[in-house]
Amino acid sequence: MSKPISFNRSLASPSSVQAASRHHLEQTLAQTRAITLDLFEQVDPDTFRLQAHPDFSPVGWHLGHIGFTEGLWLLEKQGGYPPQFPEYRRLFAADSLPKAERQNLPTYLEICDYLKQIRLQVQDYLQLAPLKTQARLWHWLLQHESQHCETIAWILQLHHHRQQSHQVSLGLSFDKPSVAPMQQWLNLETSLGSKPTTANMVKIEAGPFLMGNEGLEAIDNERSQQLLTLDSYWIDQYPVSQGDYQQFIESGGYQNPDWWSAIGWHWLQSHPVTIPYHSRGEGNHNHPVCGVSYYEAEAYAQFVGKRLPTEAEWEKAARWHPHWQNSEAILTYPPRKTPWGGEAPTPEHCNYGGHHPQTTPIDHYPRAKVPMVATTYSAMSGNGPQPGSIPIQAFSPTPIKDILSNILTITIES
Repeated sequence: MSKPISFNRSLASPSSVQAASRHHLEQTLAQTRAITLDLFEQVDPDTFRLQAHPDFSPVGWHLGHIGFTEGLWLLEKQGGYPPQFPEYRRLFAADSLPKAERQNLPTYLEICDYLKQIRLQVQDYLQLAPLKTQARLWHWLLQHESQHCETIAWILQLHHHRQQSHQVSLGLSFDKPSVAPMQQWLNLETSLGSKPTTANMVKIEAGPFLMGNEGLEAIDNERSQQLLTLDSYWIDQYPVSQGDYQQFIESGGYQNPDWWSAIGWHWLQSHPVTIPYHSRGEGNHNHPVCGVSYYEAEAYAQFVGKRLPTEAEWEKAARWHPHWQNSEAILTYPPRKTPWGGEAPTPEHCNYGGHHPQTTPIDHYPRAKVPMVATTYSAMSGNGPQPGSIPIQAFSPTPIKDILSNILTITIES
C-alpha cells in the first residue's frame, strides 16, 4: 500500500532554470522536428488527411496542430506577435472543430511550409526569450510535439493494420503476501487459486520512493514529487509476450467468466473479441502483447494468479536506485530519469524515435536494463536486495528489461 510521508518540498526543488541553454533548445527543437517529419516519409495523401478511427484526428491535422501550438504559446502569448496564419486558426486549434471535420486539410507540403514559417520566427524569438521564466514552457512544447508523434504513430498503425489498436503492455503482481507489479512471463502451471512462482522475477524491497518529476522536462501530471512508502513486491523481468498471452487464449480465457471481473465480463459480452485487437499472428511470440483493453489485461492477470500494478509500483521498479534505504538516501540518490540511469534514450536503449515501425522483441535492448544491486545475503542476487542484506557495489545479471517505450503500460489506475 502506498503511504505518503512527510517531505520537505524545499529538498526536492526543480532543476535550475538556468540550465536551459538556448543552444540546447535549438538542437532539441531541430532533433524533435526531424523525428516528426520522418514519420510522414511514406504517407500517401489519403492517409494524411483521412481519419483512421472516429476517436482520432487525421495525422495531417496533428502535424498542423504542432505548428499552431508552438506559434500560439511562444510567439503570440509570450512574444506579443500578431496571430500567425489566422486562416489556419480554427482548423488546427484543439478546441474548435470536431475530429470528423478535421479532414479538409491543406496538403502535406503546405503544412510543412506553415511549420517552417512558424519555426523561423520561433528561432528568432529564442534569442531574446527570458528563459529564466520561460524554460519550462519551452520544454513542455518539446513534450507536446513528442506526444503528438506518438499519436501519429498509433494512427498510422490503424491505417496500415485495420485490426490493430493502440499498443499497451501488461504489468502484473501478486495479491499475497504483498501486491506488486510484474511484467509477467507466463507460468503455464498457474491457475485460479494456485500459487504463482517467482521465477524470472525481481524483488523490490519495501521502503521509501520518490515518485514524480520536478525537472524542466516534466509535464503537469508528473508533478509534484511525492515521497511514498511501498510494501515489498516482485516484478517480472520482461513484459507479457504474445506467446504468454496465447496461452490465455488457447485455455479458453475469453470464454471463461472466472477470469473476468463483473464489469469486465459485461464489457466482453458487449464487445465479443477473442484475440487482442493488435494481434500479429505467427512469428512474434516474443514481442510484447498489445492491443488489449484494461478488462482483458485484468482477466489475464487473474488467469496467472496475479493482478495489475499500481502506477507507483511500476514507477518505483522502473526508476529504482540500489542505494535507497531511507528518506535521507533518496535525497542523496534521486530517481533515475531513465531505467538505465541518466543517459538519454537512444535506439540502442529502447524502441525510440520511430526507428522501428512495429514493436520489438522483449529482450531486444541489452542496454535498457534497470540495474539491481546484488547482495551478500542470498545467492538469488538476480531477484534484487533480500531482507536484512547489505547492498554492495555490484549489479544483478538478471535485471528488469524492456520496461520503457516499446509499448504503453496498463496499471490499476488505467
